[in-house]
Amino acid sequence: MTRRSAVIKIGTSSVTDAQGGVDYAVMVKVAADVVALRDDGWTVVVVTSGAITAGWADVGRGRRRPTDATTLQAVSAVGQPLLMHAWRNAFGEAGATVGQVLLAPLDFSHRGQYLHARGTLEALAELNVIAIVNENDAVADEEIRFGDNDRLAALVANLIGATHLVLLTDTDGLLTADPRLDPTATLIEEVNAIDATIEGIAGRSRSGVGSGGMSSKLAAARMATWSGVTTVIAPARVDTPVQRALGLGPSAGTTFHPRTERLSARKAWIAFAVASRGTIEINQGAMQALEHHGRSLLRVGVVSYEGGFAEGDAVEIVGPGREVLAKGLVRVSAESFADGDDVVVHRDDLVLLRHS
Repeated sequence: MTRRSAVIKIGTSSVTDAQGGVDYAVMVKVAADVVALRDDGWTVVVVTSGAITAGWADVGRGRRRPTDATTLQAVSAVGQPLLMHAWRNAFGEAGATVGQVLLAPLDFSHRGQYLHARGTLEALAELNVIAIVNENDAVADEEIRFGDNDRLAALVANLIGATHLVLLTDTDGLLTADPRLDPTATLIEEVNAIDATIEGIAGRSRSGVGSGGMSSKLAAARMATWSGVTTVIAPARVDTPVQRALGLGPSAGTTFHPRTERLSARKAWIAFAVASRGTIEINQGAMQALEHHGRSLLRVGVVSYEGGFAEGDAVEIVGPGREVLAKGLVRVSAESFADGDDVVVHRDDLVLLRHS
């Protein structure tokens, strides 16, 4: 029997109060649920947001919140220990020890670092310690500019091979419309496939003070479900929020069911964890070979390429209409493309994104 495992992500709007300070009452409820799951045999990792908001509440003194990356990094350095102190106390009330794990983009884009991060989380679980994960805001400006903890949580779920991902937020889940604009909006309880209709609904929804919003949560759900992870977007400010999201009590939230054909851990890493360093446009024949015959991408099928990619980097592969078809690791660099290996991307290093 597969061991049940879950990544629980709690957003900024849920982990902080109206003044931006740490909302300890919510943390206590989440901690109690997580410990109950652990004691029932689950492996659980918590991904927390809120360091910048908590830090600014402590040092802002009523001033307008800054927007420049350098100040935000400094503020997050203030807020991170405040968050961890609160989490330590909340889990302490439930009789559990926590460990802090700060992750940066390199930990996912570099395969060696990726495996090392996995080993650290596995070792903490073996020690019966609850890992509290956050992005390393204080030094990773790329995370502040482009990242959000919904995506980080989906990557962590893939990293540890989780069976479930729970995204706790300040809404009831994915609604049919923004309830502030449409009083008839209702909860969508289950989603079997993330299609254009669902994406349109998420694009019209907004969810408070966090950096992600509902569209970010939907993107995270797509990443996770492609990796075979059941994903739930659920409210944080309820009793037993995690257990309810997982259907272990009165159910809550929107459940996204995993795809039948799940990506392997390595292909999920290629698809979602590695940043693209360029784009390769292919012709119609190459597109057919990739999508319908499971072939590798050969140089003869390439129309054009852009970006300063090196051998082993990830690139996006687009068709004649510039729609992204696939992503893969190249066997040639941009500099040596013309006289490099005939195999540009081997099929073992390629992930189809349109039909897979």
